[in-house]
Amino acid sequence: MRPDQAMDQRGADLRAIESDTARTEEPAADSDTQEWPSPWDDDLPLAREAQRAVKVLNPSGDVLMPRPTRRRVLGIANQKGGVGKTTTAVNLAVALALHGNRVMVIDLDPQGNASTGLSVEHAAGTPGIYESLVEAAPLGEVTQQVEGIPNLVCVPATIDLAGSEVELVSVVAREGRLQKALATYPHPLDYVLIDCPPSLGLLTVNAMVAAEEVLIPIQCEYYALEGLGQLLRNIELVKVHLNPKLNVSTILLTMYDKRTKLADQVEQEVRTHFGDTVLKAVVPRSVRVSEAPGYGQSVMTYDPGSRGATSYFEAAEEIAKRGAAMGAA
Repeated sequence: MRPDQAMDQRGADLRAIESDTARTEEPAADSDTQEWPSPWDDDLPLAREAQRAVKVLNPSGDVLMPRPTRRRVLGIANQKGGVGKTTTAVNLAVALALHGNRVMVIDLDPQGNASTGLSVEHAAGTPGIYESLVEAAPLGEVTQQVEGIPNLVCVPATIDLAGSEVELVSVVAREGRLQKALATYPHPLDYVLIDCPPSLGLLTVNAMVAAEEVLIPIQCEYYALEGLGQLLRNIELVKVHLNPKLNVSTILLTMYDKRTKLADQVEQEVRTHFGDTVLKAVVPRSVRVSEAPGYGQSVMTYDPGSRGATSYFEAAEEIAKRGAAMGAA
């Protein structure tokens, strides 16, 4: 084939391809009539997260969680460390306060993590719960307002608290020091959440004598269940000898990892044994929950649209509804 014939053949092939392409292509949509999804479409993840954030933060300030008819004092206890006691205390307190309840957090752990999570000053020498327990300072004088949350106050823990158990050994009625301090607090409160240390020592006993209810966070792992029996026995001893009103009113499952069968087994075992004492809300493992204390915040304000914030909001809502029902009963 001559060169000129080859060129003609290639041209004919190209024209045939262009013709086929033109037939198969659909006409372009008119830019004036093309519909784009609205950013407020309820089906979009961003819209759903924004709705969750508004629900958690409650910018209107309305009382959306019912207040109890009397003050509820809850000790948040578990002698095993790392199960979410402090995280639970901080986030439940913020959730309740954002929705109209008057809340106090008492940081009874010498590590002072609850004070850190609420961005409350707790450097050495700062008046705190140590002064109330050991030096009988009025609780109202060592309480700090939590910035940005009008209904929430905190009694901080400093490093001085580490030696308080030794100093209280010789004090008369040492188990009731916190109860006595709370009795003299002059302002109305709906909830007092006491963040206990990871031990069953004198500080935890003070919390159980001052409280009427115990909230136990349980990590969804086997080791968390192993020490639960000892904790329940100690609660029973305090109930018999020091505080007849004490009872385990609430159990919250934390660090739930739905990818593992173990988490599901632990949940089923706890619900079977404790029944309605266990909250329906379950707190999942969440990076946002872990990140928030680094910014001096709860996850409720750090990332209100996250799954962790939503879970703690649901737990707080359950607690508030139970409190209102208890008062009615």
